[in-house]
Amino acid sequence: MEYPRIAPMMNPLMSPLVAMTASWGGRDNAMLASGIVGASIVPESPRVLVLVGKEHLTHRLIAGSGCFALCFLRRDQIALARTLGFVSGRAQEKLAGVAVERRTTGAPVLSDCFGFLDCRVVNAMDTGDQTALLADVVDGDVLLPGEPLTWPGMRTFMPKEWMTEFRAMFDGELAYSRRAMGAVRRQGWPL
Repeated sequence: MEYPRIAPMMNPLMSPLVAMTASWGGRDNAMLASGIVGASIVPESPRVLVLVGKEHLTHRLIAGSGCFALCFLRRDQIALARTLGFVSGRAQEKLAGVAVERRTTGAPVLSDCFGFLDCRVVNAMDTGDQTALLADVVDGDVLLPGEPLTWPGMRTFMPKEWMTEFRAMFDGELAYSRRAMGAVRRQGWPL
């Protein structure tokens, strides 16, 4: 399959740029979620489906706690997106100096984001390189005015000098994903 043939259908599927946070065993972390989509049309039972890379520290924290928060970044938070998405939480404490608060699940919610969804996992599916998490939204709110940042927006608005760093991070994840794609195993929640 040549990706450029299907790019016109795949590119519009890009989700907002969302910081996914989790806490377990006295450790907090955050990462940029690969993808997120609403997974229920029932207003009183909101759900989301989120993709999280298996190699990420946040994946391990979610597996332990069963909870996470999705913090929707604003367009003016590109520097924070870089901090959360370009380095590993195993290499540095990504939330150091970032104002957070705890809501219903105890996952850290970024105080200065557009809005958040606090989530509790109800099911999981192995996709090879990632885990698709189905979660109930148990809390959420719009915190500040602004316009949510998207993945295409991040690439458009970030300084050109970040592109080498972004490319290295992305290429590393792509290499891992290519190796892991064929290793799908059937599983349910908990991980």
